[in-house]
Amino acid sequence: MAVTVSLVALFALVLFFLLRSKSLGYGSAFVATGFGFFLASTGASGPINQLATAVIDAVGNL
Repeated sequence: MAVTVSLVALFALVLFFLLRSKSLGYGSAFVATGFGFFLASTGASGPINQLATAVIDAVGNL
């Protein structure tokens, strides 16, 4: 668990700087994929899925 959380933090930091510097390419796509993969295996996946479902339901009711 500790390794997964640290990888999420590392990927989040790298992705943040890639997006901020606007240097998007194949490397940033790999970082974003890795970030999503490791984030899904943490305890944050449940609340993120609930938030996404709530947003989709709210948009659908407009």
